[in-house]
Amino acid sequence: MAAPLLSVESLLNVKDKVVLVTGAGTGIGKMLAAGYVQNGAKVYIASRKQKVIEETAAELNAMGPGHCIPLVADLITKAACDQLAGEIKKREKKLHVLVNNAGVSWGAPLDEYPEKQGWDNLFALNVKSIFYLTVACLPLLEAGANGNVDPARVINVSSVNGVTVGGGDNPLADTSKGNVIISYHASKAAANHLTRVLAAHLAKHYVTVNCIAPGLFPSRMTAFGFKTAGDKMVAGQVMGRAGETTDMAGLGLFLGSKASAHITGAVIPIDGGTSLGTSSYARL
Repeated sequence: MAAPLLSVESLLNVKDKVVLVTGAGTGIGKMLAAGYVQNGAKVYIASRKQKVIEETAAELNAMGPGHCIPLVADLITKAACDQLAGEIKKREKKLHVLVNNAGVSWGAPLDEYPEKQGWDNLFALNVKSIFYLTVACLPLLEAGANGNVDPARVINVSSVNGVTVGGGDNPLADTSKGNVIISYHASKAAANHLTRVLAAHLAKHYVTVNCIAPGLFPSRMTAFGFKTAGDKMVAGQVMGRAGETTDMAGLGLFLGSKASAHITGAVIPIDGGTSLGTSSYARL
C-alpha cells in the first residue's frame, strides 16, 4: 500500500475547485473568498450591492492566481436562492464548495423589536437561505464530489453568538440606546443546528456540512463597535486581538480541502478563545 500524500500541497489543495461564497462583498465573506482565489480556485462571490461586489472581484482577481466572478443576489427568498443557483448552473457543471455566509443583524429596544425587520427578514437570510441555497445547489455539489475521499463541501458561517449568551455592551448594537440583538443570537443558534441536521441528511450524497462560528472580526456588522469602543473590545479578547484575514482564510481552506474530508456536522469557533466567557466583549 502506497504511503499517503501528506504535503500541504496535497492536503490543502483547492486549485481549480469551483466555489460559491455568499455575502462576499466585504468582511468575512471577502476573507474566505480571498483565501480560495489566492490558492487557485474559481470563486463566484454574491452580494446585494453590485458596485461593492464588482470592486471586490476586481481586487481579488488582481491577487490571483485563481479567478473571481461577481454575481448580484439578495437571498432573502427561496426564489432568489433558486435564481443564484441557476446562474451557477448556467456557467458550471459542478460545484465543489458552497459557503453560506450572507447574514444580517438587527438592534432595537426590547419592547420595540420590529417583527418584519427584526425577526422575519433576519431569519429569512440568516437561516432560511442556508437551507434553500444548499438544496438548490445540491445537484452541482453531488457532481463535484469525489466520493468520500474528497466530498463536496457546504460551509455555513454563523457566530459564537449562537453558542454563548452575551451581556452588557455588544459591538453589534448601540446599547447606549437600549438596543438588543436577540433575534441575531437566536438565528445563529438555528444556523448551527441546521448545519448538523443538513450534515446528517447530505452525507449519503457525499456532501459534508460544517459551520464556522466567528468571534470578533472586522466587518460592516462590527464597524460600529470598532468605531466606538475598539480598544476596549480588543482588550477583552483572550488572545489579545481581533480575528484577521489569515485566520478566516486558513480555516476556510481547511474546510474546503481534502484535509477536512472526514469532518461533517462540526461547528468550529474561531474567536481566539473568547467564547470561553472571560469578558462580556468576547461574547460575540
